[in-house]
Amino acid sequence: MVVKKKKEIRVDVLTLDSPNVQHLKTFADDPEQSLPSLLFQCLQLQDGVQQIHCIKKVVPILENLPPGSSGTEALRCCMDVLAEMYFTVGAKNPLKKVLASSLNSVPEPCRKDAVSAFTCCLRKDIAVEDAGRYRKVVDNLASCMDSFPLDVLLTGSSCVIGLIPEVLRFLVKVLHTFQSHNKRILGDGLAQTQLTHDLLAAVKLSMVLIQKCPEPAQDPLQQGVECPLWKTMCDLLCSFCAILLDDDLLQNIQSTAGMAVILYLRTMLNDCDRLTNLVNNLILQSQDPADVPDWFTACCDSLCEDLPDPALLFLCQGALAMLEWKDGNLGCGGERLLVNLLTVLLSLSARLRESSTALFLSRTLALWTGSAIDLLSSSCTRDLRENLNGHSSALCKLLEYVYVHWEHPLDAVRHQAKLVFKNILKIHHSAVAGHSGGDDSFLSELTQKLLNLEWHSKGKYASLACLVECVGTEHLLSVDERIPAQILDVMSDQSFAPYASNLLEAMFVNHKKQLQATGESHWIERWQGVWVTPLILRLCEEHVTQTTYIIDYYLPKLLKCNPESLNYMIENLKTSASSNIGSGDNRGALGALMACLRTARAHGHLRFTKNYAWSGRVSTSLIQQGLVHRHDQIRVDALGLLCESHWSTEVVSPEEMNLIKFFLKYNLNCQSPSIRQQLCYLLKKLFCRVQESSQVLYKHQQSKILNGPEHADSEADPCAALEHYTVSLS
Repeated sequence: MVVKKKKEIRVDVLTLDSPNVQHLKTFADDPEQSLPSLLFQCLQLQDGVQQIHCIKKVVPILENLPPGSSGTEALRCCMDVLAEMYFTVGAKNPLKKVLASSLNSVPEPCRKDAVSAFTCCLRKDIAVEDAGRYRKVVDNLASCMDSFPLDVLLTGSSCVIGLIPEVLRFLVKVLHTFQSHNKRILGDGLAQTQLTHDLLAAVKLSMVLIQKCPEPAQDPLQQGVECPLWKTMCDLLCSFCAILLDDDLLQNIQSTAGMAVILYLRTMLNDCDRLTNLVNNLILQSQDPADVPDWFTACCDSLCEDLPDPALLFLCQGALAMLEWKDGNLGCGGERLLVNLLTVLLSLSARLRESSTALFLSRTLALWTGSAIDLLSSSCTRDLRENLNGHSSALCKLLEYVYVHWEHPLDAVRHQAKLVFKNILKIHHSAVAGHSGGDDSFLSELTQKLLNLEWHSKGKYASLACLVECVGTEHLLSVDERIPAQILDVMSDQSFAPYASNLLEAMFVNHKKQLQATGESHWIERWQGVWVTPLILRLCEEHVTQTTYIIDYYLPKLLKCNPESLNYMIENLKTSASSNIGSGDNRGALGALMACLRTARAHGHLRFTKNYAWSGRVSTSLIQQGLVHRHDQIRVDALGLLCESHWSTEVVSPEEMNLIKFFLKYNLNCQSPSIRQQLCYLLKKLFCRVQESSQVLYKHQQSKILNGPEHADSEADPCAALEHYTVSLS
């Protein structure tokens, strides 16, 4: 066994040499001042891990300070050094989290000094003029918002909240500098990549500040356009609009800027009706100058003209992500906006063909379906329910989008198309909730349409699996009872086998729940007849190559859902195994039995021991017939039944050893190289089981010797099993 070397934790050493440190040294010389001595010693260390251990001792010392220690020059100096250490250490250095935890746990008497020191460092940080340090300051601000909770007045978050006007002005300067610099380095791929990450971090921080600190941002805004903070937020809006329309930037940044635009509009307007009306006109490109505030025209004039399709997409995404759709908070204007968003997105889907924008569009449509579900779950109007039921033109067009994209070359687009389809069913269910009536015509028509499609359409499988969750398997079987057999027919093709097996699993798991819910005592007979009988017929009659993927993909899932099906398979197969022994093309009942038993054992549904009920139900003679069968695959399956086990330490019984000896006697002269390779692979598994189970047996034997027979495992005699191994292997 290979012993993995423990990964060493590497922590960069924090080196700090500033006036605060020199001041700290004067207090560290006093033997009564333990905290200054500890911090000064920490800064002299050349090992980052040791520095972490030092910082962890800070809070216990602060908690044990005598009364009256707060406000002293020594304590203020210590807090200055701690704050400076926090702002100096790198964002990925584990020491930063330890420093944040220590500052977060400063006792109440020392809190004022900590906040004062932290505020001073933060103010100095955002006053920096060196553009090369902007990213570090942005990271420090972001870490303040992440590392310090907002529900308690603590050091980091409270300082940022207190300085939010200055912080936002700093971000205006950062965004303007980064955008200008990006124009100068066009063509330099490495520099542009780095600047891209820097710009994205700054935009995200601008959003986090407003999301996490809405009250401090909105209180000054009540003063209106004369407020200095208002001008700062307008400047940020201008920057976001410029980023949104800058094709030289990555679409990831443009999409984030689109969300930032909507977020800042929501914060500055603070009126649902005005907000939804403004965003509605923005995405429809139908702004009326008389209805638009002057400040919006000044900041977002570029958005009122003909927007490029990607920019329009990112604005739609921003509206769906940043507006509150739950609980009907947006009112009737929100309902109108939701319907218009879908109209715009579907029109964009006909024009946006590039892979990256197609991916953004699919995610945005999935986001739209989630917003629609939220809105329909609240007290929405009857008009919205009529506009979003399954027969509405909006949902019909959205279904067409799914049909077009459910076999898209990009995995992510296919996944989103499946999510959209699943949510369409939920939207329809919410839209018609409370309506009395018989069968749901939309679901019936949708079921019939999907079943009429060719089974060689991969998108059909995922959609049917979603439909099963909505209408139940019995409904699908009532439309066409041949569905299980039709899906099994497709499983001979490896490219369709995973899709088909996933659909079958969704159906038989749902069917089992439905039948159990009826409370009938014989429900299992119906279930076995629908899902197990077609499997048995195929394993017996189909060509071996046609059933490989059924055994690999379908059989394990079926046994996992209902392990009792194994008994049903044994009873149905063993009676005809002697007469229907298979040929060169098909397995027959005997081969099917060996395949089922091998799969069941490999997945932990049976063991070859006397303690299990199946022992004796399949006679040794039947297994011997499989071991010497003229069909290669049946011999391989029979040997696999003996060699493979879900438990690598399962003891090899004497019966198994005898059957393997019997097998070797007749198969050592096998002429097929591929079959010889499979046989060697299975025998190797057997020897591994012997090795691992021997170790377990030896431990049991030692335990029996040390503790006495009354404490030993009574299942098997370790000495006898080990002796049996020795004799058999000899």
